[in-house]
Amino acid sequence: MLTPCRYSSPSCAPSTSAGPENCPWPTCARWPQAGLTQVQSYIQSGNLVFASARTPEQIKAALEDRLQNRIGKPVGFVIRSAQQMQQAVAANPFPHAQASKVGVLFLDQAPPPDTATIATGRADEEIQLGEREVFIHYPSGMGRTKLKFAALSKGTMRNINTITKLAQIAAETAGPAP
Repeated sequence: MLTPCRYSSPSCAPSTSAGPENCPWPTCARWPQAGLTQVQSYIQSGNLVFASARTPEQIKAALEDRLQNRIGKPVGFVIRSAQQMQQAVAANPFPHAQASKVGVLFLDQAPPPDTATIATGRADEEIQLGEREVFIHYPSGMGRTKLKFAALSKGTMRNINTITKLAQIAAETAGPAP
């Protein structure tokens, strides 16, 4: 199974004091121990594409354990197969919106049905729920939003441009799992 894996970690963001030199992606020697091969990163915001014969649950546990041991704090991962990434792009309920203004919050579980109604700080944002995603259109831009809801702290968000690129990388490198 070729699986795009996303993680969100402030210690690996290039804009933090930790700096990109402390980021373990993509050259970490522990990838084979985590059951990963063909590891590629895409932009320094925690996007990985890799192949693995392990289940998504096994991959998630192995990555979370290894990164916590490396940086000393817990970091969550969200795992999606190449097909699931392509499905997320196709499911975009805002296809006519500027792609950089559409975010997809990836979650491990289905979002609560009241996610959109309990959101605070909502201005012009549009929210649509997916299977394990929350699609958000930010007409005024992501950087200006005050939008908050509980699911935001339980997942990782990427814009449609990034998701499209990750799906493309996964499709181009797809092959049999090791």
